[in-house]
Amino acid sequence: MDPRIVDSRDDFAHWAIDRANAILTDQGSDLATAGRSASEVRIGETAQALGQAIVDALLEAYDGLAGDE
Repeated sequence: MDPRIVDSRDDFAHWAIDRANAILTDQGSDLATAGRSASEVRIGETAQALGQAIVDALLEAYDGLAGDE
């Protein structure tokens, strides 16, 4: 995702919605596909990727806040 300047609460809300949408589009569909395959290994891998994407988004938000100090 391209960097975005967040100057207000409204900007942050838009960023969060866009980021959540991107995560669900990328990793959520992979997890759904893995669930249909009934492969426990594949489900675990895709669940881990989804969790990592969430962590990455939270760190991205934190880094943006920490950079303002």
